Amino acid sequence: MKKMITIALAGNPNTGKTTIFNSMTGSHQKVGNYAGVTVEKREGRCRYRGYDLHIYDLPGIYSLTAYSMDEVVARDFIIEEKPDVVIDVIDATNIARNLYLCLQFQELNVPVVAALNLNDEALAQGIDIDEKMLAEIIKIPVVKTVGINGKGISGLLDQVIDLVQKKERATYTISYGDELEEDVQAIITELVKDKDFALRYPLRWCAIRLIEKDARVRELIGEHASRDSVVRVVEARLTRIEEHFGREASLVVAEQRYGYIHGAVSEAVLHAPVNKETFTEVLDKVLLDRTVGLPVFIFILWAVFQMTFQLSVYPMLWIEAFFGWIGSLSIAFIPEGMLRSLVVDGVIAGVGGVLSFIPLIVFLFMFISILEDTGYMARAAFIMDKFLHIFGLHGQSFLPMILGFGCSVPAVMAARTLKNTRDRIITVMVTPFMSCGAKLPVYMLLAGAFFVGNSGNVVLSIYVIGVFLALLSSLFFRKTILRGDSTPFVMELPPYRMPTLKGILWHVREKTFRYLKKAGLVLLPASILIWAVTTFPRPVLDKAEVIQIEENVQVVKKQEALSQSYAGQLGRMMEPVLLPIGFDWKIGIAAITGFAAKEMVVSTLGVLYSVDADEDEKNDTLRDALRRDPHFSPLVAYVLMLFMLIVVPCFASMAAIYAEIGGRWLCFSVVFWLVLAWGVCFVVYQAGRIFGL
Repeated sequence: MKKMITIALAGNPNTGKTTIFNSMTGSHQKVGNYAGVTVEKREGRCRYRGYDLHIYDLPGIYSLTAYSMDEVVARDFIIEEKPDVVIDVIDATNIARNLYLCLQFQELNVPVVAALNLNDEALAQGIDIDEKMLAEIIKIPVVKTVGINGKGISGLLDQVIDLVQKKERATYTISYGDELEEDVQAIITELVKDKDFALRYPLRWCAIRLIEKDARVRELIGEHASRDSVVRVVEARLTRIEEHFGREASLVVAEQRYGYIHGAVSEAVLHAPVNKETFTEVLDKVLLDRTVGLPVFIFILWAVFQMTFQLSVYPMLWIEAFFGWIGSLSIAFIPEGMLRSLVVDGVIAGVGGVLSFIPLIVFLFMFISILEDTGYMARAAFIMDKFLHIFGLHGQSFLPMILGFGCSVPAVMAARTLKNTRDRIITVMVTPFMSCGAKLPVYMLLAGAFFVGNSGNVVLSIYVIGVFLALLSSLFFRKTILRGDSTPFVMELPPYRMPTLKGILWHVREKTFRYLKKAGLVLLPASILIWAVTTFPRPVLDKAEVIQIEENVQVVKKQEALSQSYAGQLGRMMEPVLLPIGFDWKIGIAAITGFAAKEMVVSTLGVLYSVDADEDEKNDTLRDALRRDPHFSPLVAYVLMLFMLIVVPCFASMAAIYAEIGGRWLCFSVVFWLVLAWGVCFVVYQAGRIFGL
């Protein structure tokens, strides 16, 4: 019989939960979305003591109150999926706050194991926790761990398996005092009358959540056979509690929990005196300084982009040379005809051009991962808060915007952490102005072709323009269609931590694999499609349109054939709209294909200019081909970069936006992006022509 255990890995943000997940699962992970929502979920598995362990990494949350989508997902997963064990990852340096969530897990009547993580940092701060005493008090297994080096992981898994083998459900919950317990029991007595409801949901947890006026649990009561009777009992008990204690019933419950936590911490935690300032405190005096903090942040971003570009140059040239060699071999061994055209002009020119930018993706994600893992990104959000408020953005909007430099999809999804609806909508609509990793190959192709020796600063200028467009757009929205004050920004700053090589490599590997997967699943078929629409229909030629070359082979004048293809016909139709911003029909075709995926712009240009090249030019790079085009110029190249920055994001991003803010706002956003892209490009191109650029 196959032995399998389902584990839900949960906890507060910044407790090292992801590090523990990575230590447990290694490379056996996959990423997807929870059913019905776009909150990202991570699943992993491992073998231990003869068991198949399936581990689900839940979103980081502070409570099960379910105010945010992350809280809803975490709570619904535990209630509906009923994992065999919940591992609650607790920050040992801030145990009092973290135990609040742990008590809520116990009320759900699920087996819980507590992982006291970051124990090394706790000891450095003079915090010594007696895990055996704590386990005795809260009646669940407690294991000290240091996720960054895997210490305690085996012991944690041992406790999980032992708990499953005992087949014991959690029965211990804290007492809320005789008076409040009377109200809890009265509600339970009413709830238990529906046997089906009692089997689906933990009744004590439901009763407590009803006293706390939890909206989601009130919705669940709609399934109860005696719904009206339950509502009457709950309302009566709430009135009694608030009249007796003189304050909100939810506050009474919270006070009881924190009182219990205070007692547990007093018994099990010893705080040794530490006189010296911690490393985090010393560094924050500089990095969070009002005068120094912002310039340091700007310098760090500048350094990240400079190092990304400089370190990527030679690996990119090597990959380009490799695909040039593959193209030469294909020409040499594949006979003249449609198959050679498909392989050389479609597959190699399209996909090969995109893959040559892998080094850029690797280095960019490596540096972003380092900034995230050290804890600096949270400081950056804090630094930017007051500045963002000037433009009507919430300080917490900074985190989705920074994620947007990697990929717009998770960036848009991250905006759900904002509680205010207006803040969330504005953040979602301006996040695509952040240049994602898919836009970077387009920038580097054009900058490398037309701004040799200064490509890094040119690309950085596009990133900066994107940030300012996001800020100005948010100010416009806040002053017009989304008026209202933004909510205050409250955020926990985690301690600085040394990133691990294993953690950085995991992030880089995951992001690079997604890029390669897109190249295989999206860009390859797209490149073949683009080749087809640039090759067909094959024109009927008279003798004047046929030229003789070596070996008496008849070939079509390729430029004329390209203009008569389906792509050429579509491009000609669009030219009246595109010419005022400097694009001919070929550039327009490439720009439009970027709506599906921004990398396709490189792929499309590769196909178009490969089809247009002579046989002796096949070994030249795409940059050389672009420079030979008389219509292309540094001004046109810069305008095209601006267009790709502003215009509608990829289909995947639009799907995420639809899921987050709905179809009405998505339609408005698409129109806004298109109009803004054309308008900005028109102004820049026409101004450039006036000044002779």
